[in-house]
Amino acid sequence: MQEKIEKLRELKLLFVEDEEDLINIIEDTLKKLNANFVTARNGKEALNLLDEQPDIDAVITDINMPIMNGLEMIDLINQKGLNLPIIVMSAHTETEFIKKAEELGVKNYLLKPFDFIKFIDLIVGMGIK
Repeated sequence: MQEKIEKLRELKLLFVEDEEDLINIIEDTLKKLNANFVTARNGKEALNLLDEQPDIDAVITDINMPIMNGLEMIDLINQKGLNLPIIVMSAHTETEFIKKAEELGVKNYLLKPFDFIKFIDLIVGMGIK
């Protein structure tokens, strides 16, 4: 696991989540792992961060959020030509969300409640960088 954590530290991640409790848990855990990350509370904020910080390696996003949801954000990321790996995390198991995300090129999912072991395995297994 230590080797996977070292690989995780080489990446800059963008977490997009509107639930304050979950974002606090994610931030606390990633800080303990000395991970390089930024957070956004909605898709619009995330797009602004991607413009300001072009060194982001991957996006991990919720689907249902205010202002701009995750699917709209993913569509705009694709339209901008940003070739970023995206992981969708959601409590939603409705096939319509998953189908739409797949149509937008998303291949990886994490179901809430957020499991950091599965997340680390997934992000390291994606072979980013």
